[in-house]
Amino acid sequence: MNYQTPLARARGLGSARQGSQDWWQQRVSAVALAPLSLWMAVNLSLLPDTTYAEVIHWMSLPWNTILLLSFILLTLYHAMMGLQVVIEDYVHNDWMKIIGMLGIKILTAFLALSTAFSVLRIVFVGGHG
Repeated sequence: MNYQTPLARARGLGSARQGSQDWWQQRVSAVALAPLSLWMAVNLSLLPDTTYAEVIHWMSLPWNTILLLSFILLTLYHAMMGLQVVIEDYVHNDWMKIIGMLGIKILTAFLALSTAFSVLRIVFVGGHG
């Protein structure tokens, strides 16, 4: 028997008790992406006048590698969080919700691994076959 009042039951964070944590994680990733996006926009605006070798050299500079990987991984994480909210809010069939959430997590994990591998391969191998 549950002795809580309706207000006490409604004050929780939902059945998983992690709604506010997800909300904060998405806000923190958005704040982190703001300066990274500005950095990326400035650097991409300079790239049209550069050669392939210069782009490889630019990517190989330690700070550029770190910031580029941070931008890519944070963008994918932020997108995953946003798509998760859309599925939770608008998909009402439980099995479709589970499939959608699993699909998003698998896709973003694959994209994160493949882009990180690609950037690190260019940095350490030099972009050659």
